[in-house]
Amino acid sequence: MALVQHMEHSKPEAPEGAQTVDRALALLGMVGRHAADGASLGALVAESGLNKPTVRRLLLALMRGGMVEQNATTRRYFLGEEAYILGTFAAHRHGLLEIAAETLTRLARDTGDAAFLSVRRGWSSLCLHREEGSYPIRTFALMTGRLHPLGVGAGSLAMLAALPDAEVDAALAANAPELATDFPDLSPDLIRGHVATTRAAGHALNPGLIYPDSWGLGIALRRPDGTLAGALSIAAIESRMAEPRRSDLVAKLRAAAQAVETPLAQLYAARTRI
Repeated sequence: MALVQHMEHSKPEAPEGAQTVDRALALLGMVGRHAADGASLGALVAESGLNKPTVRRLLLALMRGGMVEQNATTRRYFLGEEAYILGTFAAHRHGLLEIAAETLTRLARDTGDAAFLSVRRGWSSLCLHREEGSYPIRTFALMTGRLHPLGVGAGSLAMLAALPDAEVDAALAANAPELATDFPDLSPDLIRGHVATTRAAGHALNPGLIYPDSWGLGIALRRPDGTLAGALSIAAIESRMAEPRRSDLVAKLRAAAQAVETPLAQLYAARTRI
């Protein structure tokens, strides 16, 4: 991939202080969520809500710092080498994906279904990784890098249910406009009901709420202090979620969560000694 490290300099603008930093960091996150295919300038403008000159200026700054690179042919933006280096350093302290990778592979292999690792980002759920199973009929409701409002999808619902009631209410209030626009069948009240069911069962079930034949199971991952670390989930077509197979999948999901939480606890114990 031919990458352009620098582009022509635009006319400097007056510094905007903390707001500029916030916008640049948000833009960096947006680029990161398009890791596979890259992000176009138009997509970043639309996603950020900023005007094109501002987005371009912030991208130039991120490129000068090595945090973002641009493909010379497609003109799409990707995370840069410096972002990779910093991520490698951070993995020693926040390495949930590294900890869960082997477990995700095993879960997808043993079930034949797609397995996912998600984390909370504000009032949203971010899919960190999707591991494909061997079953030939697949559901593509959730892909790596995708953001969903908390409560939308099995892993996302598991994370929402793991939060205190006050945060559940705040998340549903914050996401109400997006739910009404993009997920009109998932009202805050309906999600609140699924939160109660998830807490009672100890795992989340998405019975085709987003796509009719795309079902999911999710379970929250917790840190040693009980706070939310993320979620593991499985997605499959409806016929593969019928009982008694569903109960077997829940058992496998619980075992996988335990397999992740044990080394996660060790990581956090090591962090307290640093």
